[in-house]
Amino acid sequence: MSEQIFTDVPQVELLQWLARGSLKQNLPRALRLWVWLRSLYGDSQDRILLDDGFSLAQWRDTFFTLTHPKGEAVPPLHNRSCPCAKTTAEWLFNQKTGLERSQWLESVQAHTPVPDLEKLLEQRLFGVTRRSLQADLDILAELGWLEKHQQKYYRIKYFPARPTTTKLHAHELNFLNQEDLVAIAQNLSQEICGVRRFFFKLDFVVTATDEIENWQHELQRLWAKTPVPPIQITYNSARLKNIFLCTVYPVCIYYVQRAVYLCAFGESPDLKTDWYNFRLDRIENINPIEWTHRDIPKNLIQRYHQRNLPTPDEIEMQMSLAWGFDFYLQSRLMLLRFDRDYHDRYIRRTFRHDTFKAIAYAQVKNLIKKHTPNPEQQEQLLKILAHRSPDDAYYRVQYRHGDHNVIMRLRAWRPKVEVFLPWDMRQNIARDVAREFLIYNS
Repeated sequence: MSEQIFTDVPQVELLQWLARGSLKQNLPRALRLWVWLRSLYGDSQDRILLDDGFSLAQWRDTFFTLTHPKGEAVPPLHNRSCPCAKTTAEWLFNQKTGLERSQWLESVQAHTPVPDLEKLLEQRLFGVTRRSLQADLDILAELGWLEKHQQKYYRIKYFPARPTTTKLHAHELNFLNQEDLVAIAQNLSQEICGVRRFFFKLDFVVTATDEIENWQHELQRLWAKTPVPPIQITYNSARLKNIFLCTVYPVCIYYVQRAVYLCAFGESPDLKTDWYNFRLDRIENINPIEWTHRDIPKNLIQRYHQRNLPTPDEIEMQMSLAWGFDFYLQSRLMLLRFDRDYHDRYIRRTFRHDTFKAIAYAQVKNLIKKHTPNPEQQEQLLKILAHRSPDDAYYRVQYRHGDHNVIMRLRAWRPKVEVFLPWDMRQNIARDVAREFLIYNS
């Protein structure tokens, strides 16, 4: 008996290979073959107790319940506990496979439109004749999954080359935080016929990887406790150029802009916000404390007593409201103008944020009037706008004022982008450009 364990998930690539032709016509059979393989080579929960040199009748009597009909006709719905009673959807969408119904349906229909696919999912996958099951068994032999000798079937020692689709549980990829990237990873993260075709490279500028790994392990240990304890962080702030002791509740970890951050609620180094993103490599110490500790901030202890401790969902919600990773900073309106040619080549049809929206030239004038209370600043901006081409691309976006990553993105777009609002950001950029000009012209 083979020592290998079949853990493949029924994604399109594997099903197409099992179909040996039109997946549109052979999808139910491809799915049945996948279940066959689980019964023959699966883990201890899936693999049936069946000796090698078995016949179809022996497999049938082991796989189905004792009351399963042994005739040639399609078996009636005789026992809810019999595998022949399970619908295709029940085989597909469960904790074992980790498949999301909507994503799976979308991937199949994108590959080849299958008529009445929803209806097919509600049909009994093994509600078929004995002849169909015999054909399934012979196909497995033709594909190299079994050896056939004198009407008996034997398991093989080494699995044949095929598009493997293991470890595609949705919960394992949700951390990517980008639906399109999750879909790509689900479809291509495994080898295809023995060759890896998908690679994911992250820029990582931090060199203190040992320290980061230590803090990740420590946080994992703390998050496994009930309740999760607050912690005191000794933090070396690059922005404030000092070391601070902050008492916080650790919520989650994010990888953003080439570094890893701990999102925590309680105290920030500058004591201006309840939330803060602590860069892991700048944490010098993490000390868990009891919920009775006197240094716990009032805002945090209140949420603890209210049984309303912060969650990652709060962070996701706030980040959806405004552009920027520092989700706790003030949300403000930004007005942008892009050079038309640059926009059409690099900005159009890209996603920056939910609030990053193209607007008409006339709307820019109205927004400047509405959001520039200083009359002199408003007049100056309107004069500048009058000298800009209506054919350029104009955008509005809500952003987190002071977010470093937003500033870095704007710098990367220069000189093809112009910031109209907010006024103070426009002036800061103008000063940066002037200083940069002097560097290259001194």
